[in-house]
Amino acid sequence: MAKPRIFAVVNQKGGVGKTTTSINLGTALAAVGRRVLIVDFDAQGNASTGLGISRADRELTSYDLVVDRVDMEQTVLSTIVPRLDIVPGDENLSGVETELAGDARRSYRLREALMNYVDRAEMGGLVKYDYILIDCPPSLSALTLNAMTAANALLVPLQCEFLALEGLSQLMRTVELVRQGLNPALEIQGVVLTMYDRRNNLSDEVADQVRAYFGNKVYNTVIPRNVRLSEAPSFGKPALLYDYRCPGSEAYIRLASEVLQREKARAA
Repeated sequence: MAKPRIFAVVNQKGGVGKTTTSINLGTALAAVGRRVLIVDFDAQGNASTGLGISRADRELTSYDLVVDRVDMEQTVLSTIVPRLDIVPGDENLSGVETELAGDARRSYRLREALMNYVDRAEMGGLVKYDYILIDCPPSLSALTLNAMTAANALLVPLQCEFLALEGLSQLMRTVELVRQGLNPALEIQGVVLTMYDRRNNLSDEVADQVRAYFGNKVYNTVIPRNVRLSEAPSFGKPALLYDYRCPGSEAYIRLASEVLQREKARAA
């Protein structure tokens, strides 16, 4: 069986839809039969909350995975979505940078944890995932570097608002540094435009700028600004379970289709 494809969902800006994308893309991929694992790598732990994982249930988290080198199977929890599991996150992740400061291989911690799990899964007895999505924090921190080092590719959510491209040059420089020193094979799977408002001319202007900058790396699917997407996490559900007919849910279903099409083309 092929090894899982690992995507880091990354943008150092907050509020651009990283967690919403991780949860709902993961759900959409699971809905079409793929086995998916989300690694909640943000100290806010919102991906875990948004999939119905209470704080009390987070006995072991991604913090334990990378700091204490706990075997990943001890950290994985099932979610309310069939075929979608999660390694939860919590506030302890905010201390990772300090705790790993003395380790020369600190940027490889997550990669080693995931690869060790994959090796054990191939030997039998563990769930074999098709996709692993790493929900990154809103910073270019040690956690994000770990995610980029572990990933095959990046998925970059980008908000359709003023100054959307601000900071992306820094992200691209970081990607190039990771390629040079940590993960030469790292690629960009795609850029997804989020919070698109078709009533606002600015959204179209931003979309045009992003497509001019990234070309065909930008997905055709855009994620609309949608109240139901925002409401769903407070009910501990992905939008696709909360209201599968809402425009946001429909957009993530289309995005999953595009992701799979790109993966098929890459493998051909």
